[in-house]
Amino acid sequence: MSANDLPPDSSSARSGEGPSAGLRTTSATHDSAFLKACRREPVPHTPVWFMRQAGRSLPEYLKVREGIAMLDSCMMPELVTEITMQPVRRHKVDAAIYFSDIVVPLKAIGIDLDIKPGIGPVVAEPIRTRADLARLRDLTPEDVPYVTQAIGMLTAELGATPLIGFAGAPFTLASYLVEGGPSRNHERTKAMMYGDPELWADLLDRLAEITGAFLKVQIEAGVSAVQLFDSWVGALAPADYRRSVMPASAKVFDAVASYGVPRIHFGVGTGELLGLMGEAGADVVGVDWRVPMDEGARRVGPGKALQGNLDPAVLFAPTEAVEAKTREVLDAAAGLEGHIFNLGHGVMPNTDPDALTRLVEYVHRRTAR
Repeated sequence: MSANDLPPDSSSARSGEGPSAGLRTTSATHDSAFLKACRREPVPHTPVWFMRQAGRSLPEYLKVREGIAMLDSCMMPELVTEITMQPVRRHKVDAAIYFSDIVVPLKAIGIDLDIKPGIGPVVAEPIRTRADLARLRDLTPEDVPYVTQAIGMLTAELGATPLIGFAGAPFTLASYLVEGGPSRNHERTKAMMYGDPELWADLLDRLAEITGAFLKVQIEAGVSAVQLFDSWVGALAPADYRRSVMPASAKVFDAVASYGVPRIHFGVGTGELLGLMGEAGADVVGVDWRVPMDEGARRVGPGKALQGNLDPAVLFAPTEAVEAKTREVLDAAAGLEGHIFNLGHGVMPNTDPDALTRLVEYVHRRTAR
């Protein structure tokens, strides 16, 4: 099924002049504050959602995940639906984020990996030679039927609340595959990038194809927007990003461009890369907490909405301090074409859930028009 095969009442094509041209959204979610902000249209209030809003900060999440391994939980549609819905019910956020993990498509195509508690993804046999590339086969919808099932269940329950799909960007996936797990300095990753640029380019190209296919599955199942997470790309200098990473990220965005859903790009420590990340093809660029939103807009340039960017650690401060720092973010974003309020990274595990609920209420109240 392609975007052109969608029934007439399942989408609302946007055409003609203005910032919303070209972005298609499902009819139920089209007028949501989140999607209006993505399209840089006037909003009733600044929309709010949080990266990692579904997860360890919620006691209800810990209860339903008890005794279930992370990757196993990502492959159980009923559980994925429940976990994705938990922060929507509790916090009244303006969008849901599909509960999964960036290594799910790699696991689905047969890469031997696991998510170790307290460590993260660990790859049994890292990808380090040209022969290893053969293990990165194409991903098909049949590899991830649980994704299609869960998204169908979620969109039915969410109604007018948009669902954001996501995937890991080629550089971050490559780093896990080459290093064999999380890395502080990405030594092996950079050694391949600098020492064997042809192998590196082919690796990222294969990962871009897999990632694009994974996002297509999510869009065709019904998500209203997608976010590409490049968690580790802040380790690169701009010249290296432009030469060795940006083509693969652009290939991912190009793969889903025809669907017309908003595309969000986010990385950590990417203040020096913001302009290039926008050039890669996103409609919305995520800004972490290190760069003020107005400066982020200057670096990204016109024609993009921005997302962010309260420091997640601020939520451990008293409510008055959280509100003061939130006002700083909102004031810096006041002149933007489109702004989606988020943290500058994911919700920390020990965050008080009530602090998140209060933050959503405060942003909505402060920005009501």
